[in-house]
Parts: sequence; structure tokens; C-alpha cells
Amino acid sequence: MTGFEIETPEERVILLGVSVTENDDTEQSLAELEELAKTAGAVTVGKMIQNREQIHPGTYIGKGKIEEVKEMAYALEADAVICDDELSPAQLHNLQQELDMKVMDRTLIILDIFAARASTSEGKIQVELAQLKYRQARLVGLRNSLSRLGGGIGTRGPGEKKLEMDRRLIKDRIAQLNRELAEVKRHREVTRSRRSRQQTPVAAIVGYTNAGKSTLLNTLTGAQVLEEDKLFATLDPTTRVLELPSGQEMLLTDTVGFIRKLPHHLIDAFRSTLEEAKYADIILHVVDASNPQAEQQMLVVYETLKNLGVSGKTVITLFNKQDKTLPEEALRDRRADHVLPVSAKYGANLEELKALLEEILNERNVLIERLYSYNNAGLIQLIRKHGQLLEEEYRADGIYVRAYVPMEIYGAVSPL
Repeated sequence: MTGFEIETPEERVILLGVSVTENDDTEQSLAELEELAKTAGAVTVGKMIQNREQIHPGTYIGKGKIEEVKEMAYALEADAVICDDELSPAQLHNLQQELDMKVMDRTLIILDIFAARASTSEGKIQVELAQLKYRQARLVGLRNSLSRLGGGIGTRGPGEKKLEMDRRLIKDRIAQLNRELAEVKRHREVTRSRRSRQQTPVAAIVGYTNAGKSTLLNTLTGAQVLEEDKLFATLDPTTRVLELPSGQEMLLTDTVGFIRKLPHHLIDAFRSTLEEAKYADIILHVVDASNPQAEQQMLVVYETLKNLGVSGKTVITLFNKQDKTLPEEALRDRRADHVLPVSAKYGANLEELKALLEEILNERNVLIERLYSYNNAGLIQLIRKHGQLLEEEYRADGIYVRAYVPMEIYGAVSPL
């Protein structure tokens, strides 16, 4: 069975959204929710948006709209409704009682997708922790909801059995997962520390989900990471070595895709993974240039990076999927230090990207000219790995080298 096959027929769902301001992005957000529902294994049979001054604190939508949803659900033979915002426990319980059918929210759907996508032990720990924290406060309401249909989307991961545990057991499980996650974080910090000692520069690949981050990593490094035209195709971060034109090496790290209204439970659980960007030297911001919502998606990415404390980094924005965009379409990113149109799938402008990365690294490097004795010839290999070797000449009295080297290894390659 593959990750997204479900034992029951596709659930038929109605999507609900609330628009609280004029010219907001509720329609686009609902379109994205439809993609999320599809990825989770549901088919959208109807959509409804209510214009209100604020989201109803008790039932998310107003009383009149609830009646309309009931009628729509009956006419379209819908199994469940999905709300485009995270529902409070009271909203979930009350809306469920009013509609007398399964009720889910955007957060639950995203958690469900993450549960299906997680493949490593770290990913599974992170997802289960996020799910349990989310469900802990909604235990009673979710028990009623899930017992009604007994399966389908929204039930992956901890599942109904664990939802039947009492709050004390759930609290104990959360504590255990936190301890496991702390060990994972410690291991990740050790890995970062090792990289730092090796003086290898790191670029973190960030972007909205399905922007083409994994494709970029695969094309540049042959990483063979899963590529799918689906939201959150990959969750587990992958780091690979990229060799630049001069032979200098750097590390590329793929990260979890961002999305609007990314659940805070997930941000907390995946913080150690998402913080790969915080410790990187360069940020590669991948944008799906063919997406009509590209501007809004870029804003979401920058807001998420800000919330993670990522600042002061050199940012290269890659307007990806140029093979799909029209020539006259030109996107701008005033927050980026550099902008480059690319096609990760077909390799367009990726050599230019490598050259740009090398240029940025060299701006931080020091130019050295030295004559190394043959006894110190091993230092030249260090220069090749971490710097850019411009000239190398074997002479009778030693090896003449002209190169750019990072300040971090300057002392090491400058013997007395």
C-alpha cells in the first residue's frame, strides 16, 4: 500500500472559509485547502465562504450559514466538512453538534499529510508530537467525530486508539516524545558543530511547498530525493555536497516546505529541522514562478523565516519553473540580495547559480599568494576543498599557490 491509499472510498468533503476583510485571500486559501484535501485522500464536492466582521467564536460560521452547509451536504452527499482555519475545541465541538457530521480543520489535514509523509524516525517523532499536542485539547470532540465514521483522513498517526487514552497517558507520551526530540536536537547540533569545524559553507534551500526545492537539490547534486507534484512531497531534510566550478565544496540542505497558516504545533515540533536555515551561510529561496500566488507565497516564506529567527543571511531568490512561465512575466524580490530565473527540472541557469554561489563565497574569502614547501603540500588540498585555487605552480624550491581561502582556515594554511 502506498502512502496515500486509504482503505475507505475517497471522502466527499465541503470546504468552509470565513472572509473577515475586503480583498483578502480567502478564495486562494480555499483553493489551496482543496489541494491539501486531495493530497490527504479526499475529494472536494463543494465550497462555501462567509463574509463576516470576525470568525464566529462559538461555531466558526454563523447560524444561517450552518443551515446552508447542512443543505449542501445533503444535496452533495458529503461525508465531512473542512474549515480553512484552526478551530478551537469549542468551535469544533459546537459545529460538529450543529452539523451532525465529521468536522475537521486545516491544521488537522496538514498534520494528517505529515503523518503519511514522515519516513524517518525523527520525522515520525516530530509529527506524532505535533498531532498529540493538537489533539490533547480536542480529545472529546475528536473522539465523537472520528467514532462517527471510524476512519478516513484526519485519523493517521496516533489514530483513534490513542485518542481513547486518557489525558494523563497522552501527557506522558508527549513527555516521552519531547525527551526523544531533545536527543534528536542534540544530535543535530553535534552535526552542525562538526560542519562548522570542517569550515564547509552551507546553503539552506527554503520555499513554499511544491516550489521545486527537492528537484533543485536532485539536479544540482544527484541526491535522488522524492519528487512529486504534491504538497509536502518530502518532509525529512536532506544534506548533500555541491561541488562548485573551481572544485570548492559546499553543503546544500533541503528543508520542510512552508505554507500559509502552518500549524504552530508543527513549527514547534519541526523547529530543529526548520532551523537549518538559521545556521546556514546562504539562503536559496525557491519560488514557483508559474504560480499566480507567487507573491503571497514569498511573503509567507519570509514571515516564517522571521518567526524562526533567521536574519542577516545572504538570500538568493530562484524563480523556478521558468519552462512554464511566459517570457514577459518578471517577478521581483526586493528582500533578496540576488535574483535568478531557473528551471530546476531542466537545469536552466543552474551553472549561473553555481557561479553566483562561488562569487558570494569568494567575497568572504581572503586572497593569498604563498610558496609552500613540499613538506607542507597537504595544505594545498585543504585550500582546494574549502577555497578557490586560482594558480598552482611546481617550482624547484616549493609549490607556488594563489588562491581565495575563507578567513576560518586562513591561519591553518599560513604556516610560519
